[in-house]
Amino acid sequence: MGSTRSTAVMENLPRQANDWAGKHFRITYEKFEQGGSMFPNNRLIILGLGLLNAVLLIAAVVIGINCAKVKEGSPQASHSAATQLINELSYLRSNHSDVMEAAEEAKRALESALNKHAQLKVQIEQQKNRSDGYQRQLVALQAEKTKLQSNVSALEGTCGRCLPRWTLLNSSCYFFSYFEANTVQKNWLDSRADCISRGADLVVIDNPGEQEFVSNIVRNFMGDGHQWTKGSWIGITDTLTEGTWVWINNVTEVEQRYWMDGEPNNSGGNGEDCGIVIYSSSNPWKTWFDGQCQKHKLHWICEMPSK
Repeated sequence: MGSTRSTAVMENLPRQANDWAGKHFRITYEKFEQGGSMFPNNRLIILGLGLLNAVLLIAAVVIGINCAKVKEGSPQASHSAATQLINELSYLRSNHSDVMEAAEEAKRALESALNKHAQLKVQIEQQKNRSDGYQRQLVALQAEKTKLQSNVSALEGTCGRCLPRWTLLNSSCYFFSYFEANTVQKNWLDSRADCISRGADLVVIDNPGEQEFVSNIVRNFMGDGHQWTKGSWIGITDTLTEGTWVWINNVTEVEQRYWMDGEPNNSGGNGEDCGIVIYSSSNPWKTWFDGQCQKHKLHWICEMPSK
């Protein structure tokens, strides 16, 4: 509305200026024709015309300035600015679409990477399980290897004169039940039956070398304590005659230097009629106890001639 009024005023301004200048010229001319006193000579006429021209020039300048302003604010300029804004908006929309597409692509790439990571994690776990299995197998094989090497060493040491897990000393082979099954224990009679089933009998200790040998091996599994419950049965008994100790080969014991001090004592008259060997750090030559043949359950030692 304001723009329309301004345009109308600008359009009427030249006409108003022209009417005013014409009217002023006619009045001046009429007075000139009548020879009035307002313009006594030609100089006044020339001055009036000059003023008129000045007014017209000012009007023309004002009109030109206003026309330029109107031209600058024309709908064509507004349309150009609007076109520029629309172009910029289209450019931004295009960039926004590109950004959104790049974001979707990045999202798909991330999901793919996560899936590959999950698959890789599963593969690593499977590989770890296989590795653990191989490690267990390796440990088992190493244990088997050690066992086989031990058997080979035993065979080499005995030169094949003793069975596996038997130990050679001089002309005899010895079996210590603890090394075959350390949780299995028997009474004296059952222990002797086991030795017999192996083609042997309970050990008969009849010389210092054998006493030292047996004592040292017993030390390996019972330690330095004096606990007779960790000892092993040997083949001596006084079951037939109390106080008369006889080996299973019917040889009567003639020296008692291997009994511990105070032994054998048949403690409390409880029928301690069978011999037990332990290890004694204080005196490895005194290592025998007497125990109850039926009641007590211990490990045992077998002996048989070597091949």
